[in-house]
Amino acid sequence: MNWDDTAPSTAEETAGVPADRLVAADADGEENAVEAALRPKDLDEFVGQERVREQLDLVLKAARARGATADHVLLSGAPGLGKTTLSMIIAAEMGAPIRITSGPAIQHAGDLAAILSSLQEGEVLFLDEIHRMSRPAEEMLYMAMEDFRVDVIVGKGPGATAIPLELPPFTLVGATTRAGLLPPPLRDRFGFTGHMEFYAPVELERVIHRSAGLLDVEIEPEGAAEIAGRSRGTPRIANRLLRRVRDYAQVKADGVITREVAAQALGVYEVDGRGLDRLDRAVLTALLKLFGGGPVGLSTLAVAVGEERETVEEVAEPFLVREGLLARTPRGRVATPAAWAHLGLVPPQQAGGSGQRGLFEA
Repeated sequence: MNWDDTAPSTAEETAGVPADRLVAADADGEENAVEAALRPKDLDEFVGQERVREQLDLVLKAARARGATADHVLLSGAPGLGKTTLSMIIAAEMGAPIRITSGPAIQHAGDLAAILSSLQEGEVLFLDEIHRMSRPAEEMLYMAMEDFRVDVIVGKGPGATAIPLELPPFTLVGATTRAGLLPPPLRDRFGFTGHMEFYAPVELERVIHRSAGLLDVEIEPEGAAEIAGRSRGTPRIANRLLRRVRDYAQVKADGVITREVAAQALGVYEVDGRGLDRLDRAVLTALLKLFGGGPVGLSTLAVAVGEERETVEEVAEPFLVREGLLARTPRGRVATPAAWAHLGLVPPQQAGGSGQRGLFEA
């Protein structure tokens, strides 16, 4: 499966969202273990991300032709789109071992020096959430990436001595969900940068059919389309929904996933036709019914739904904004006409309501 990120460091976790949220794009250790069997092993098997896949294929083939290690690779994009899996494919394509760690795990330059000094020639080092690495380790990484050398500081104060340590050539694959937080000196040292896009429904259908085959689940094309339409453009979520629908089909139906079975199963799990779950709908419902569509301040909206401000801002809002259901304005959060239509509500008249319609009629 091409949608795994191992480090539990996404905004959804820092915002205190329950780990079992069905449409969360992050994954815990147990789910990573389940997903491992579904990951593709090479670029030909990898579904979606056509541009990144084609460009990366050229980079790897050229490196193999030269008999050299591949250039350092930076992969950016939302959680669950396949950054970790692509790093494993890079190692497999180069015939090299891979070592996986994350930025938050490297808090000191000595932590990074210990990892780098133990690398084998040609090995792939995958550094997830690279933007969260400590500044001293980041500065050490500059020299390691460019010159394959690090300076290990021995001693303290005026008597401290820098001992140069040569490193074997290696390939660093960095992954980040926030590319804008990477300092330019670090970003410039990557030979290839790929941005992972959200998947189209037709691509998610291919992911679901592939996963269903590996899970030995019988699924009809309409059933796959129903799941794909509720998966938020994220393969990891599509795979998770597939497993829950499989459970429902085995218990409540004959084991075959049809459109009706998928819709009924996801209705049980409160995932609607556009992929909104309980939290998303709670935010929209409060915004529309309590505040007439807005504008309303974030803190007030969070109190209305009984959640922390950070939970609403970091977890619910990004998807609602991307779906065109909510807008962030200087005056506060505002519902769009699509939000009213999705919940089956009628916007208040401009004269008798909050003036919300006037924001979209100009």
